Amino acid sequence: MSTVMQSKPDTLDDPLVIAGVEYSSRLLVGTGKYRDMDETREATQASGAEIVTVAIRRTNIGQNKDEPNLLDVISPDRYTLLPNTAGCYTAEDAVRTCLLARELLDGHDLVKLEVLGDEKTLFPDITQTLQATETLVKEGFKIMVYTNDDPIVARRFEEMGCVAVMPLAAPIGSGLGIRNPYNIMTIVENATVPILVDAGVGTASDAAIAMELGCDGILMNTAIAGARDPVLMASAMKKAVEAGREAFRAGRIPRKRFASASSPIDGAFF
Repeated sequence: MSTVMQSKPDTLDDPLVIAGVEYSSRLLVGTGKYRDMDETREATQASGAEIVTVAIRRTNIGQNKDEPNLLDVISPDRYTLLPNTAGCYTAEDAVRTCLLARELLDGHDLVKLEVLGDEKTLFPDITQTLQATETLVKEGFKIMVYTNDDPIVARRFEEMGCVAVMPLAAPIGSGLGIRNPYNIMTIVENATVPILVDAGVGTASDAAIAMELGCDGILMNTAIAGARDPVLMASAMKKAVEAGREAFRAGRIPRKRFASASSPIDGAFF
């Protein structure tokens, strides 16, 4: 009797490459909104993420000596830290925040840039984001940029030198899923840098759909931290991202209006 060997999905032959660095995980996670540091650590571990975002304006990574330090549970030796400019509403604030992050993290130059347009929707202010991008590129930063799902704008950020473009799938924290898959597909098809969905994922099926569209990865925070069981949800998201990527690489069957028999009768011996 022959034995069929079962193996785990191998992500090492299909790495995510950002700014010349290879990562086996295509799931990036945030560190905010958890109940405590222990939950942050456990959920991050369960997600399998290798890149972890840190909101510099909201998180203590050493600037406040008397407060808990995120780096005590999210070690830079284990994770690639991705400082982000969450909470910034002007290009000037975003640039200042990135400069602070580089100082706090000993010259770290990989950042997630987001410049918000208003407090209600948290949509990006594209004009201010473009302005900040221009300055930060000149300062030598490697920018992963949060933007809307406009393919023309995405191309512009790529042309400016961003190492990854991160279009929203829906408003930040909304959990609405992929609202405009055709725009995301257009961005992916025309990109030469990684495209990662940022914002809007609510559950594992949303993550799988984003990956099936051809996205190179997904960044999420609220979908995990806001779940009833964040650690379990982190595990679910890890599996969904892996499954979605495998499905994209495998190539789905075309959609048809009518059924097609799984076992055709052509050539049958009866």
